[in-house]
Amino acid sequence: MQDQLTVRLPKELSRALRAAARQTERRSSEIVRMALKNFLGVAHTSGGRPADRVRGLVGSLRSGIPNLAEKHRAYILESLKNAR
Repeated sequence: MQDQLTVRLPKELSRALRAAARQTERRSSEIVRMALKNFLGVAHTSGGRPADRVRGLVGSLRSGIPNLAEKHRAYILESLKNAR
């Protein structure tokens, strides 16, 4: 980040921001940046590495399978075998 901004918020807005951060599992600063981009009409940057573009999605879904990342190939092969 290039610049830092300090903002004073009314209690109601601060509570809403904290609730949104908890609900979306994001940092408050990330929500504020998203809101500013939306309000100002600034396009989301798509540059950088592909991993950077989906960084906010990583870990946002739960499969219920604790070792899916380590054994993903075995799970795919098993599901293909069961589909026949």
